[in-house]
Amino acid sequence: MPVKKELLEILACPLCKGDVSEKGMFIVCMECKKAYPVLDGKIPDMLIEDAWPLEKAEKAEYKHKIKF
Repeated sequence: MPVKKELLEILACPLCKGDVSEKGMFIVCMECKKAYPVLDGKIPDMLIEDAWPLEKAEKAEYKHKIKF
């Protein structure tokens, strides 16, 4: 289940305040190259310390095994 459209519209990258988009199991910021995991299919973890480098998320094909 994807993140609700209404939530995506108001989310911003906590690091650079840039626009984000959903890719697979992540919310992605192309400005600072961070990928924030989405937990339980609907809860974005927007903590900077939990963000993955975009390259790592790309290699994982935007999938993770993080449990909520």
